[in-house]
Amino acid sequence: MKLICTIQNDLKHAYLTPKIGVSSTADGSFLKQDAYELAKELGKEIVNQGGILVTGASSGFPYWSAQGAKMAGGLSIGYSPAVSPKEHVEVYRLPLDYMDVISFTGFGFPGRDLVFTRSCDAIIIGPGRIGTIHEFTIAYEDEKPVGILQSDGWETDELLKMIIDRSHRLNPYIIFEKDPKVLVRKIMDMIRQKRGEQV
Repeated sequence: MKLICTIQNDLKHAYLTPKIGVSSTADGSFLKQDAYELAKELGKEIVNQGGILVTGASSGFPYWSAQGAKMAGGLSIGYSPAVSPKEHVEVYRLPLDYMDVISFTGFGFPGRDLVFTRSCDAIIIGPGRIGTIHEFTIAYEDEKPVGILQSDGWETDELLKMIIDRSHRLNPYIIFEKDPKVLVRKIMDMIRQKRGEQV
């Protein structure tokens, strides 16, 4: 924690501030109310533990995480599938709120997923569908630290366990955890470990 705070106070090396992506469903209609609270808590913890929140600039769980990050006074960056704010809102029907910076990739969802995951130091996976699984597989193959948020309110964590078990490829930087605070702390430790810093 001390190292991350030192980096944030050093303007010359601000680029080293950990960028934590939240990958999850844009459709929150199938989730219970506690998913909303978990998402906000996750966004707050990323900021409180010295990170920058990165999302796919979408609605649902990532949007709620962005709310939490902004409530904690942090920075929120989004990567849009659209080419412009107009297309983002009118074609993709995605929000612009709670974002400090939005990069309009113009690559659609598959291309956006690649740019988004590659722009992060680590990814945290919440409840999701095929887009979330796509982002997970990119991060997994890149051997990025991946934190998988567990909950009785969705099955994404169980599905990802099965994918990992049958993948025939090892990524040593995978964490399953129910508590957002603990999950973010472990992810921060893994980022430092990958950078060769003392944990």
